[in-house]
Amino acid sequence: MENRVCQNCKQDFMIQPEDFAFYERVSVPPPTFCPDCRLERRYAWRNERALYKAKCDKCMKDIFSAYVPEKKFPVYCHECWYSDSWDPMSYGKDFDFSKPFFAQLGELLNTVPKINLFQLNAQNSPYSNIVMDAKNAYLSYSLTESENIFYSKNIDASRDLFDCLSIKSSEGCLETTLGNKNYNTVYSVLVQSCLNSSFLYDCTNTTDCFMSSNLRNMQYVFRNKQYTKEEYARVLADIDTGSYEVLTSLLQEFREMRLRYPHKYAELTKTVNSTGDYLGVTRDAYRCFEAYDLENVRYTGRSFSMKDSMDVNNIPKGELIYEYVSGGRNDHGLKFCMGSLGNLRDSEYSAWCSSSSNLFGCFGLKSKNYCIFNQQYSEEEYRILIPKIKQHMNEMPYLGRGGRVYQYGEFFPIELSPFPYNDTVAQEYFALSKEDAETKGYSWREPDTRNVVINLKTEELLDHIKDYREDVLTKTIECLHEGTCREQCTGAFRLVPQELALYKKLNLPVPRLCPNCRHYARLKWRNPWKLWKKRCTCQQLGSQAPKYRNTVRHFHGNEPCPNEFETSYAPERQEIVYCETCYQSEVV
Repeated sequence: MENRVCQNCKQDFMIQPEDFAFYERVSVPPPTFCPDCRLERRYAWRNERALYKAKCDKCMKDIFSAYVPEKKFPVYCHECWYSDSWDPMSYGKDFDFSKPFFAQLGELLNTVPKINLFQLNAQNSPYSNIVMDAKNAYLSYSLTESENIFYSKNIDASRDLFDCLSIKSSEGCLETTLGNKNYNTVYSVLVQSCLNSSFLYDCTNTTDCFMSSNLRNMQYVFRNKQYTKEEYARVLADIDTGSYEVLTSLLQEFREMRLRYPHKYAELTKTVNSTGDYLGVTRDAYRCFEAYDLENVRYTGRSFSMKDSMDVNNIPKGELIYEYVSGGRNDHGLKFCMGSLGNLRDSEYSAWCSSSSNLFGCFGLKSKNYCIFNQQYSEEEYRILIPKIKQHMNEMPYLGRGGRVYQYGEFFPIELSPFPYNDTVAQEYFALSKEDAETKGYSWREPDTRNVVINLKTEELLDHIKDYREDVLTKTIECLHEGTCREQCTGAFRLVPQELALYKKLNLPVPRLCPNCRHYARLKWRNPWKLWKKRCTCQQLGSQAPKYRNTVRHFHGNEPCPNEFETSYAPERQEIVYCETCYQSEVV
């Protein structure tokens, strides 16, 4: 192990022996940014939710674009970008050894046309970004193999979801976060194989349950108390969830309820030698989060079917990949890349390329080999020139803002990102004020002034869903935040027919927040992608004033549990956090 100081945040960070082994395997120098700053830098190159009205710079049709109106490069619609009417090789340029590599890369970045939205095999989803094999997605982001998804993010193999976050293999859910194999489940967090249930936290294989936590293989449970089928129906009938006032009270009860029961230190399912949180079917995964099907992967989030990789985010299938964000399937041997459109191999510092190999500093190429800065070389020329460029990157580094120095081995400088920091996913994980962002040298963009005619003020909204008619679909509703928050608030929103029909079916009131503000509210249910060393908070069975009174005797008898672990619950958090053994004793 080696302790280093991050050149970005100036904090100490540790490089593990396994890290060094990987760096040697892929022939890169050790990083100069800590894991958190590396994640922030990658996510500053990923804009999901901030979409702008624009025109295709080629065919001039109206489109939505992930790029700001004042962007320096052309933006094409999906059809034009994939057509043969333009050639990305025509933007090629010779490498200039009198300039830093990243300065030249930035010049190329600002000339090659970009695709307006990142979509691969997406149907009827003009308002969704970064989706793959999706159909009928509306204002949803980071989807794979899903259909009829509204206002949701990080969704895989699911259908008919509204306002959900990090969901897999589920159907008919609303306002559910961190779930797998659920059906008709609403306002629930950390649920698996749950059916016809509401306000559940950390429950598995439950049916017809309400306002309960830590259930396993249960049915007809109301506020953590067992009922018969008839009794459950009777007590549930007394809860009128169609009232906004009642729903607000239930959500407050839900927040308080989750603090009364033990939480497992980490959600690790079928994992071997793995650390992180919300992991499934992993082996040798180190500090990974919200990921599954991993083997020998480190410092990773929102990825699956990955092997022998490090510092990767939002990629569905790949191997031997380092410092990467946002990509397609079947990539191999990539370093410092992003936005692959699939089947990209043995390439560095390239983006929005597909079915290509041996690219260095290229954008938008399809079915090409041995290219540098979008210019063709022979294999022999390529092999000779690449080591010289890497040496030049070290001898003439790119000097970023705030004293940041970029040599070979660093991801794309955050200063070159075409996205304002507050438009990117980085703002979700590392929220900054405008002043803090500008102090760090990050770009910032104030939201455009919206001249929206609001038909329904927040105070004018009806309390109960039964009182709404179809004409509400023609109204523009004011968001409760009125555009004053830092959550990409749109200030106003409208309902779509499918949404209103679902509210009526589930007896739920019309929301008071716009989709973006609702998304940021869901983010608060998710733990940060960080780990802290912590001791199990389980007390002895006879403790006078425990936060939670155990129901059975634990292995540690009348003494506090001695077990320690790494957890995503920070030390100052209020939750009761148990080790695996104590948690299993109480819950299972």
